[in-house]
Formats: sequence, structure tokens, C-alpha cells
Amino acid sequence: MHDVLTVAAQILDGPPEEMLHRLSASLAGVIPHRAIAQLASQCATTPVYTYGEPSLARAITGAELAGLLGTVTAGRPWHGVLTIAGEEHHALAVASDRAPRGSILLLLRRYDDAVPEVDAYIQPLWDLVTIHMYRLTLNGEPSATAQSRAVAGARFEVAAELGEAHAATLATLLGVLRNQRIDDAAARTNAVELALNALAELRTDTRQDQRYHGEEPAARAFDRLADSLRGLLRHTTVELELDAPGNDKLVPGDLAHSARVAVRSVVLAMLTQDAVRRIRVGWQWNGTDLHATVRDDGPGELNGVLVLGQLSERLRFGDGQLELEAVPGWGLTARITLKPGATPHPLEDPLAALGTRELEVLERIAEGSRNRSIADELHISESTVKFHVANILTKLDVTSRTQAAALYHATAGV
Repeated sequence: MHDVLTVAAQILDGPPEEMLHRLSASLAGVIPHRAIAQLASQCATTPVYTYGEPSLARAITGAELAGLLGTVTAGRPWHGVLTIAGEEHHALAVASDRAPRGSILLLLRRYDDAVPEVDAYIQPLWDLVTIHMYRLTLNGEPSATAQSRAVAGARFEVAAELGEAHAATLATLLGVLRNQRIDDAAARTNAVELALNALAELRTDTRQDQRYHGEEPAARAFDRLADSLRGLLRHTTVELELDAPGNDKLVPGDLAHSARVAVRSVVLAMLTQDAVRRIRVGWQWNGTDLHATVRDDGPGELNGVLVLGQLSERLRFGDGQLELEAVPGWGLTARITLKPGATPHPLEDPLAALGTRELEVLERIAEGSRNRSIADELHISESTVKFHVANILTKLDVTSRTQAAALYHATAGV
């Protein structure tokens, strides 16, 4: 027990963001491992941390750790085999219930040798670390905690909207490829055009929408929505009907953006149904609330549009609301209510955690450059580039270069 306490003191004595590094170093002699990861569910912003061999550490996802948290019993470390990045690895997982929502520690071991005293050593150590992490959360400055939650909400919002943008592109491409009235050559030409336009929009329109914090006339804001929907439905047989706002009062730019994102999500969900031939979209802005209505003439069933539950959760997170009414044989109606300030915005730039050199590397990743090219351009070694890339992925809480590039395009204005 003395050894556990000594090691715990070494682990806890230092910056919280480097705790996993110190834990890995302390365990290296007892449990040789290639990578280590933790899921601290009480943390609002970065509950997942990984450390170790870069390619392996990056491959460990929050979904895998959450699965372990739901199956490994606190007090009974689990030894087994996990498939990470397509390869099997000998693993040790330790759960703790010393925080309200628990925590999990995962080690991908170098060897499969049995060490009887490992469980008795690692469990109390992880319990102590979990208690310490939880206390840090409780004792954090209220403003810092609020800021962390705002950043977490904003990061979720960015990821969700990027996903919806990709979904819109894929839905439109499928519409082109399924259209029997277009021959193969024309379909390929249209598909290429759509893909190029989608890339351009990812770099410009989506970002500008997110960063617009002023006001704009309600009619102009609705026209932007109408243009987006026309592009989405252009290669389908679905007819779009529009009910413009009855006034031209100024609407907050962030509220208009939220309404456009929500309406597009509903339209995308409706397009997954069979037999939809008409979609009608309208919204009203009374100076206090923005009400958007989307109706279709489909089968009037909710089974095919359960994905809208994700949108409903996002709206409730920001004090908004989504109501669905399905009438069999007549269609589906979605009513969206948004209030000014309903959408959370970051109190700091998501890229603020990156250093100057890391930003330079990320900028070149976003341009599609590989490590060798980045090293030559910045006059550094390729191994140094790999080190910066690993840090970038960790700090941005993403798992791939593509995700990091998408976040850069959405926030840095490229």
C-alpha cells in the first residue's frame, strides 16, 4: 500500500492535463503498455484522454471507452483482448465508482503475461486518481466551469452541423444518381459539380453562418434558407413550397442560422421516406420567438425519421423545441420554436489551445499536405511533425486528420 500511495502522490502532483502522462510513466515498470486512455465522465469538455504510441493512442475512441465503462465492474479489473484500429491488443481495463458517473482506465499491454498483484495495485491507484479528478471538477472556478461547458456545447454544435452539411451533400448526390431521367454521363458531371460546390460551401458559407452575430431582415434570412433547400432538392422529384415571413423585422443572425440548420435537418429526414412528393417550409418571426414549420405529403409515419430525436435534443439543450405530428396517409408536420440566445456559442476559439507551431501544422493539414511536405515547408523533421499532429488531435478532441481539418475550416475561416 505504501508503494501505491507514493506513486499516487507522484501522479497527482502536477498539471491536471499531464496526469495521464505521469500515470503512464509510473505504470510502465509494473504494466508495460503501448498506449493508455481514460474516460472521466464528470469532465464536460475533454472526458477522453489518450497517451502512448501516436497511431495507437489516436485510434482509441470515446465509444470504446464508454462501452468498457458500461461493462467493467468497479473493483474488478478486466483482462482481455480488444480490437483497436483493426488489430487485436491485450488489454487491461479498470473501472472506478468514486465519481458519480464513474471512470475507466484502459491500458493496451505489450505482453500478455499474468501478474497476480497487478489488480490489487492498479485498482486503489485508479480510485485515488478518480477521486482527485472529481474534486478538481467540484472545486473549479464557476466561471471556468461555465466556460468549459459552453465550449463543449459549441464543439458539439460544430460537429453536428458539419455532419448535417455532409448529410445534405450525400442526399443530393444520391438524388442525382437515382434520377432515372439523367443519363450516366450527365449524372457524373452533376455529381462532380455537387462535390466541388460542397467543398466550397464547407470552407465559406457554413463558417460565415456560424460566425454571424449581427442582425438581418427576416425575409433575407429566409431567402438564404430557400436557396439552400432548392439546391438540396434540385435533383429530386420533390416539389418545394415556401411561406416567407409575414414581416421584415430584424432577426438575430445566430437565431436565423439555427433555424436554417434545424429546418434543413428536418427536410433531410423527410427525404428518407418513400412517396414524398411535396415539402412545404415556412417560418414566422414575431420579434421574440422564431417559429418554423415543415410539412410533407409522405406516409405520415415517424418510424423513418427517428433521427430527428438528435435534433430535438440539441434544441432542448439551447432552450428550443421540436414538435412532430404524424397523420397516417396525410404526412408529417414538424414545428420548430427558437428563442434568441437559444444556441450556445463558444466563449473562446476552439483552436485557442493550440500553440503557434501547432496552428501552422494544422493549417497545412487542412490544405491536404502530408507530413513530409509539412516538414520541408516548416524546416523541421518529419518526426517533429508527427509529434505536433498527435498533440493537435488530442487538444481538439478529434480522432483523425480529416476531422481536425474540418474543425479548422469551420472555425479559422479557410
